[in-house]
Amino acid sequence: QHALSSGVRRYHVAPVLCQRAKVAMSHFEPNEYINYEKLEKNINIVRKRLDRPLTLSEKIVYGHLDDPAKQEIERGKTYLRLRPDRVAMQDATAQMAMLQFISSGLPKVAVPSTIHCDHLIEAQLGGEKDLRRAKDINQEVYNFLATAGAKYGVGFWKPGSGIIHQIILENYSYPGVMLIGTDSHTPNGGGLGGICIGVGGADAVDVMAGIPWELKCPKVIGVKLTGKLSGWTSPKDVILKVAGILTVKGGTGAIIEYHGPGVDSISCTGMATICNMGAEIGATTSIFPYNARMKKYLGKTGRADIAALADEFKQHLVPDSGCQYDQVIEINLSELKPHINGPFTPDLAHPVSDIGAVAEKEGWPVDIRVGLIGSCTNSSYEDMGRSAAVAKQALAHGLKCKSKFTITPGSEQIRATIERDGYAEILREVGGLVLANACGPCIGQWDRKDIKKGEKNTIVTSYNRNFTGRNDANPETHAFVTSPEIVTALSIAGTLKFNPETDYLTGADGKKFKLEAPDADELPKLEFDPGQDTYQYPPKDGSGQHVDVSPTSQRLQLLEPFDKWDGKDLEDMLILIKVKGKCTTDHISAAGPWLKFRGHLDNISNNLLIGAINIENGKANSVRNALTQEFGPVPDTARYYKKMGVKWAVIGDENYGEGSSREHAALEPRHLGGRVIITKSFARIHETNLKKQGLLPLTFADPADYNKIHPVDKLSIVGLKDFAPGKPLKCIIKHPNGSQETIMLNHTFNESQIEWFQAGSALNRMKELQQKSS
Repeated sequence: QHALSSGVRRYHVAPVLCQRAKVAMSHFEPNEYINYEKLEKNINIVRKRLDRPLTLSEKIVYGHLDDPAKQEIERGKTYLRLRPDRVAMQDATAQMAMLQFISSGLPKVAVPSTIHCDHLIEAQLGGEKDLRRAKDINQEVYNFLATAGAKYGVGFWKPGSGIIHQIILENYSYPGVMLIGTDSHTPNGGGLGGICIGVGGADAVDVMAGIPWELKCPKVIGVKLTGKLSGWTSPKDVILKVAGILTVKGGTGAIIEYHGPGVDSISCTGMATICNMGAEIGATTSIFPYNARMKKYLGKTGRADIAALADEFKQHLVPDSGCQYDQVIEINLSELKPHINGPFTPDLAHPVSDIGAVAEKEGWPVDIRVGLIGSCTNSSYEDMGRSAAVAKQALAHGLKCKSKFTITPGSEQIRATIERDGYAEILREVGGLVLANACGPCIGQWDRKDIKKGEKNTIVTSYNRNFTGRNDANPETHAFVTSPEIVTALSIAGTLKFNPETDYLTGADGKKFKLEAPDADELPKLEFDPGQDTYQYPPKDGSGQHVDVSPTSQRLQLLEPFDKWDGKDLEDMLILIKVKGKCTTDHISAAGPWLKFRGHLDNISNNLLIGAINIENGKANSVRNALTQEFGPVPDTARYYKKMGVKWAVIGDENYGEGSSREHAALEPRHLGGRVIITKSFARIHETNLKKQGLLPLTFADPADYNKIHPVDKLSIVGLKDFAPGKPLKCIIKHPNGSQETIMLNHTFNESQIEWFQAGSALNRMKELQQKSS
């Protein structure tokens, strides 16, 4: 009926519409259907209002508007109220998301939702042994997530299933979907033409509660691809190049939309790789237009019915001719060379041909200690095939890896299929260790034994992030990010000074040979082997299910509401820390061994800002206690201030909170008495997370005012009684000598977000509204 009333297409056979209306979103939710008719209706309403061609991003985002007829739409300015199709959560963030959902008092999720156990499995001895160990160590958490999923209608992917984003690509993403996930690499699903956005747990709770979800209307950056990928150049090199162009904050507030004739030379999983690592440039998400490569992947993963439906609605799954982008970048794939980015930041881009010389000049170790392939970014069948193709050549000449070498399959389906097709055995023969289907070293879950902490060394990975200490907690590990096939080639050579396009290796027979560019199938010739069944369906009625959280648990803790705003200005706040330079969510709330406390707010708060550099002394986790004048750890100082009833603030630099979506980086300062975070600029997800928890994320109207605030000053935020969208706030700086100066602070709060602050948190506000409506 929606399609008929739109006037765009007119079908004369009613059964066709009926059939289209019954295509399920996934095999696991046979009664939840794709609704392209609603998407089309909303797009047509907005198109008529805006009277201009639309980008693909605009079509899908505006197609999910709660009120397309009245919603104010202006790129980069207005806040959109959206109705996403589904939610996905990984186990580390799902704990806090489900604890918040429990606290909301709602009986069941309003949209299809899933939990994926991938972050808590530590790489140590190998796949099966590490998985058994993780199940034993994390039994309490896994039980909580499984029973909470059963009670509230959430599907549960057991440990060993694989990495959340690979499973979403295989089962849940589809062209035109809007999916939000509690992980910053959720944009991986853009490889299948979906708008998939990483968020904090509180945002996920909004969607699961059936509340319209707010997102600032994104700008759209177009990346036009021409030419064709070939040789050693891979999809990973596209995003490594883009990261070098845009930097870690260049995509903030924007969707990256790839288009142009070069798109068709990239596989579906290759497009997912590019979208996945768009998180490293701060983008809201990334997306590719629906094409034959996506159709092929949908068919191979058992979703030919979705592809057939997408074919019928394809005009809404590609950009309009003549649509306008806010910025356009053009990349000729035929000229693009293999890249390697790092160390310490994912936007420091180098051609592989140059990295050896650059490393020697900069004093970076050129000998590679470990090469690691896999992760949510690069663990597809094609990735493993291209790596195996390189390894096979080395084996034919009697060579194995000089560096240690690990392989992480992206999912149980990938693991089972590469075992069946011989790729896994080739990678083992060349010296590789196949790890569990999980995040592992990419998220810091790596029990590394080959070096000591503080030892300067180099690793190369096919991961996405390489912040200081991220993979192994060693600040002297120089991590470089590149494609799986380049990782494999460099691991065989054992040095950054090797360029597989031009350099020769010496075989066991003493003869020199050159590796040929790898060639591998993008999808298996046979069907995928699904491997073990690792999915737990939620029961139709979970009301009788008991969710156990022990009051003495060290891993889980029920949440208490945060205090409401008292109606007064924030006066004489102390400065907990003035941060110098890069401060990611890894610096604010470290991962690795701290992941085990993700469900216990008080315990995990002991890692608050321990990685941030204090401008006062140039040290990490050492700040002055303004009340005692003694230096000590950041969390201890924050707890002391809280005990004494003193409010405090954090001063930050550029792009504060870049990296992972972890809302613990917002929950922890709120829990320990923080009220305000003042920076030169914020990363999108972290700024939203701070607002959700009742904190004030503010930016200097003049970035140079960062230099006016000193760690020993006191701050007062004035004007909160008249807090309004677009209206700056005053900050009075009180120096120890008694002098004062006033600076202006900007914010991006809209009216509903101001209500979050006043209520103490977005969750508090939700409960207030529920009480009013009841």
